[in-house]
Amino acid sequence: MDDLQSLQRDYDRVKSSGLKLNMERGQPGDQNFDLSNGLLSAVTEKDLLTPTGVAIRNYPGGVAGLAEARELFSTILRVKPSQMFVGGNSSLKILADLLLWARVCGLRDKERPWKDGTEKFIVTVPGYDRHFTLLATLGFEMVSVGMTPEGPDIDAIERIAGGDASVKGLLFVPTYSNPTGETVSNRVVHRLAAMKTAAPDFTVFADDAYAVHHLAANPVAPDNLLATAVHSGNPDRVFLFGSTSKITFAGAGIGFMATSESNLAHISRLFTAAYIGPNKVEQYRHVKFLSSYPGGIPGLMEQHAALLRPKFAAVQEVLQRELGGSGLATWTNPQGGYFVSFDTSLPVAKRVVELAKGAGVALTAAGSTYPHGVDPENRNIRLAPTRPPEDEVRKAMEVVALCVKLASAELQNRK
Repeated sequence: MDDLQSLQRDYDRVKSSGLKLNMERGQPGDQNFDLSNGLLSAVTEKDLLTPTGVAIRNYPGGVAGLAEARELFSTILRVKPSQMFVGGNSSLKILADLLLWARVCGLRDKERPWKDGTEKFIVTVPGYDRHFTLLATLGFEMVSVGMTPEGPDIDAIERIAGGDASVKGLLFVPTYSNPTGETVSNRVVHRLAAMKTAAPDFTVFADDAYAVHHLAANPVAPDNLLATAVHSGNPDRVFLFGSTSKITFAGAGIGFMATSESNLAHISRLFTAAYIGPNKVEQYRHVKFLSSYPGGIPGLMEQHAALLRPKFAAVQEVLQRELGGSGLATWTNPQGGYFVSFDTSLPVAKRVVELAKGAGVALTAAGSTYPHGVDPENRNIRLAPTRPPEDEVRKAMEVVALCVKLASAELQNRK
């Protein structure tokens, strides 16, 4: 390990250089947004009626979304259009509304509401901070399971869900998991779809936010979770979620959900009590723009990947050069998605984030990838290289590597 005083001098030199770099949130870069600028003019006065005859300026159209949008986005979740619900700009909002209605009226027709205050959700760690915040805000207790190369620890899930009727669901990211990057295997898909659960209304909520966000060539998609549940005799077990937030515009995209047709009928009745229908103009703009894009959605996603690959490669290159073989840290090399999961070998993640902030590099708060913001081992940091330019990603990673060395040396020096 480098000498503590030498590392401190290097850190002070970086700190005085006035860097202002941000690796905090998984946002697209402006070049990514530019790919979809055609969306802004995709609908004109000639497009006031959809091919199915819906007037996009008026109320009617259905709470589940335009037929054209349901058909288009069903290709992302790999389901039937009749299983699709297409809403506003956020899949997280659809999930939140769904859980709120489950609290008040029950997730399915003629099932008891989840309002006892004792309901639990299985979550994966490290995981997505906004999932944790939503569940905590709604009063669900979270039971953590780890991630494996095949996705969530299915042995732990089967044991927990099979032995406790208060465990109502699993919430996870099945493709390029946030932040670790694993994709669920076929073996895990089939066990999730068929497993015995103590709660008859146990439900799998799969936030497939990165279903088409590939970095590697020729990706292989796992078996579809919803279709597998149908074939396994549990047709109402699964809800899938997705959005165009990192396909078109993060702040003006389209969120969507897929589930069984019986689930969809029940949920649509509940949602109709709150609003007449979604933004049909925005939905139709997306339909026209994405349908006419060269190569369709896959063509657009390849353009995104071309912009993102060098940034992810920069993360791997700098970390390997600065920390490879040091024994101070490990990190993932995802084949898609938006993040790199970084683990310090010593319990210094909070100190690394603090040092990086002092040197002008903003990172996601240590602990964010765990429920209630508490990483019991103080080791995990989520890196988000997607928004900054490549040269800034390199500089930020060099600072992170230096901070890991310094934080580790500080701790060793105190022992």
